[in-house]
Amino acid sequence: MIKPVDILMVGVGGQGTVLASKVLAQAACGAGYDIKVSEIHGMAQRGGSVVTQVRLGEKVYSPLIAEGGADIVLAFEKLEGLRFLRFLRPGGTMIVNDQEIPPVPVLAGAAEYPAGIVDYIRRAVPSAVVVDALGLALECGSARAANVVLLGVLARRLPIAREIWEEALAGRVPARFLEANRAAFRAGYGYNG
Repeated sequence: MIKPVDILMVGVGGQGTVLASKVLAQAACGAGYDIKVSEIHGMAQRGGSVVTQVRLGEKVYSPLIAEGGADIVLAFEKLEGLRFLRFLRPGGTMIVNDQEIPPVPVLAGAAEYPAGIVDYIRRAVPSAVVVDALGLALECGSARAANVVLLGVLARRLPIAREIWEEALAGRVPARFLEANRAAFRAGYGYNG
C-alpha cells in the first residue's frame, strides 16, 4: 500500500509554483501514485499568493487539504510560508525559501515587511528546512530556477526515485532551460541544511 502524502505549495505569482506542482504531479504519476492537484491563483499576476494543493496516494478522492492536515508545506517565499504555516500537521515537514518578496501593501508603503519570520517558523517547527533557493539557483546559472531548487529539496523527502523526478523535469521544462534546471534540481536534492 502506498502511504498518502499531502503537500501544500505556496508562493508568489511568477515564482514557478505551478510549474513545480506539475513536475511533482508528473513524477508522482510516474511512480504509480494516484494524484489530485488544486491551484488557487489570488491576484498572482500582481504579486499575489499562489497556492497549490497536491495529494498523492494509492487512491485520492479530493485535492483539498484541511488546515492542520499537510504533511509538507513547501514555501517559495518566507512570508507565504508564515501565512500558511497553520496548514502543517503536527510533526509535518516545513521547507521554506529564505527569499523576501514584498507584497503590494509593503511596496505601497502601507505596511512593513514583517521581521523575524524565519525565527518564528523555526520556533513553531524546529525541524524546518530553510533554503537560500535563489542563491543556489544563481550558482546554477538561472535565478528563475529557484523553484526547481526547492523541488529538489522536496524530492529528497518523498519516496519517488530521482530518475523519475528528472524525467518529469525534462517533460515539463523547455529544452533551452533544461540544463540550468537540472543543475538546480540536483543542488536542491543534495541540500543538507
